[in-house]
Amino acid sequence: MNVLIMGCGRSGAALAALLDNEGHRVSIVDISSSAFRRLPSNFGGSIVLGDGTEEDVLRNAGIAEADAFVALTEGDNRNIMAAQIAQMIFKVPRVLCRIYDPLREDLYKSLGLDALSPTKIFSKILRDTILEPDVHNNRWRW
Repeated sequence: MNVLIMGCGRSGAALAALLDNEGHRVSIVDISSSAFRRLPSNFGGSIVLGDGTEEDVLRNAGIAEADAFVALTEGDNRNIMAAQIAQMIFKVPRVLCRIYDPLREDLYKSLGLDALSPTKIFSKILRDTILEPDVHNNRWRW
């Protein structure tokens, strides 16, 4: 699978490394060259310096061949903009975007985007772990 990730923070770098180790073709875009230091030394994917909300940067990163696009920057607005570009302009089959503000998640889903709120997800994990510690303490160990 060809995956394009926007944002090489902790989550983006971890996802890129995981997919690369599984044999997928991975490209990762970030506006900061220092962000790429988070990638492991054996990372075999492509790195692209630039703004993932710009069409030319996305083209250079291989969005035309992407099976999936994941927007993982710190900014909800940038993530939603890039996700819409990937979905509407480049017709990427699978588009995911991280949304920190859980109040925005439903709005973005109404636009047809697969938006995930780590705030909501982690809150549910914590609740489950509190209410059923024996089941969930083993379930969430990586």
